[in-house]
Amino acid sequence: MTKAERIKGVYAHDEALRDRGLRFAGIDEAGRGPLAGCVTAACVVMPGTPRIEGVYDSKALSERQRELLYDQILRHAVFVGTGRAEAREIDEINILQATKLAMRRAAAGAPVRLFLIDAVTNVGLDGEERAIIHGDAISYAIAAASIVAKVTRDREMLTLDRLYPAFGFASHKGYGTKAHVEAVRAFGPCPEHRMTFLKRILR
Repeated sequence: MTKAERIKGVYAHDEALRDRGLRFAGIDEAGRGPLAGCVTAACVVMPGTPRIEGVYDSKALSERQRELLYDQILRHAVFVGTGRAEAREIDEINILQATKLAMRRAAAGAPVRLFLIDAVTNVGLDGEERAIIHGDAISYAIAAASIVAKVTRDREMLTLDRLYPAFGFASHKGYGTKAHVEAVRAFGPCPEHRMTFLKRILR
């Protein structure tokens, strides 16, 4: 299956739900794996029309593609909510629970009772939850949420780069690259680092 065919499939998935009269949101997150920064979730309700061409798993898109699609999603979506859990919250309750917390924050006020979620189960939302493995490559709404979450978090990391220039957040977005690890060892962690993620690096 070509990429174009896979992208087309995300629309067909959600159209089948709409044909059954269902109203739903897609939820995804960005930033579960990095050593620093928040984990960000997005909850998006997309209309049946207009259909935004090219919406797909954010990881399969270039930064420019994500930025262009982000603007279109915000322009046309019925609802867009974002939520985040900070580094300190990740350390306090672990990354999985922090991801669920960010998702609950993102979904607050969503005008639906059905939530399609990329892989995560038992989030604790006010409605029915359907976890879909690789949902950002299957559902149009989840793919849209993945783009919103990724762009939102990447922009936050650019802000952190200006505050803490020694770590290079603008380039690696907080992930554990060699340069990032070396910077942590050289300068010590900043307030945005997840200390529970740094145990092996700092021991």
